[in-house]
Amino acid sequence: MNVEQMTVAEITKLLEQNNLSAAIINSLMQDSRVSVSRLLVKWHKKQEQALLEHQRIQSLYTQERILVDKGYNLIAGVDEAGRGPLAGPLVVGAVILPIGCHLPSINDSKKLSAKQREHLYYAIKEAAISVQHIVIDIDVIDQLNIYNATMFGMYHVINELHQKPHAVLIDAVPLPDLKMHSLSLIGGDAISASIGAASIIAKVERDNLMLEFDRQFPQYGFAKHKGYGTAEHLKALQQYGPCPIHRKSFEPIKSWGKVAI
Repeated sequence: MNVEQMTVAEITKLLEQNNLSAAIINSLMQDSRVSVSRLLVKWHKKQEQALLEHQRIQSLYTQERILVDKGYNLIAGVDEAGRGPLAGPLVVGAVILPIGCHLPSINDSKKLSAKQREHLYYAIKEAAISVQHIVIDIDVIDQLNIYNATMFGMYHVINELHQKPHAVLIDAVPLPDLKMHSLSLIGGDAISASIGAASIIAKVERDNLMLEFDRQFPQYGFAKHKGYGTAEHLKALQQYGPCPIHRKSFEPIKSWGKVAI
């Protein structure tokens, strides 16, 4: 390939590729055109960023690799979405990833945009060995309290995985009655790829449910705040009272007594 005979537009397209040979890069470095030099600087910066992102993602498999070294090969990550809101269900996700699976931008779901979460949701579904989520309804939350409902959901979703995990990594909540090895990690969705993936699955599934509830009860703004106690939501509660998906055990609904229908 004679890069000296290529136009700047052709070189721009060429540099969109990630796996260019050293010979091509060396030839481009010899090119005297200022515009080509600038393109190369941008390409090198992009490569450096990609390498750093790859290293960051691989570091998220540290806990998983420790478990693999102990003989646990199928490792599930478990997390929830919706413990804090005043309205809507709790959703618990569980994911078994191939160790080292590269999922660009994966992180704690709360640190990602809705668009990033949706993209990763489908990438996780495609790459995972097993994915599962369950929905814990409002009545169960009110009956058990939110912490016990979370534990109930986590036990249940692990049992629903199509592949039985050898070990489980859980975000924050200990599950002492699990029949397999488990480890609870504080802030696990930011330090474990498996938990982070489960966090994304749970968050996207719950957000989609809240969009449906927004169509049923448009006066509360569920599409925007997803049931959390924002000023907008509290104002709507004061104006319209609670609806059937508000949690009766949560304040201020608890103090108000009956749920309006």
